[in-house]
Amino acid sequence: MTLIDWYSALMVALGVFFFVAGCVGLWRFPDELSKLHALTKADNLGLGFVVLGVIPQVAEIADAIQLLVIWVAVMLAGAVSCYLLASQTQSQQLEQPNVDEHQTGENK
Repeated sequence: MTLIDWYSALMVALGVFFFVAGCVGLWRFPDELSKLHALTKADNLGLGFVVLGVIPQVAEIADAIQLLVIWVAVMLAGAVSCYLLASQTQSQQLEQPNVDEHQTGENK
């Protein structure tokens, strides 16, 4: 394996790590807004690392530019959809769950 192959493998592995971290955040966090935050941040970073890992492996510059355009489009779509979901949640004024900040095992 060449140095470029190692770089690509490292970047894709980092991307997979952030995708998995976003999924864990989706399961772990109690309310919708925290889940949205975890997913959008982790997905943007994960896809960015995957794109940065795949770019050295493409044959033509046009393919690399296309990957970057797709990444930007996904970031914009994620930001807009997250904003719309968060504003809808805020407008419905959903009751926030009781969070046990001190982990005493009791809900407030």
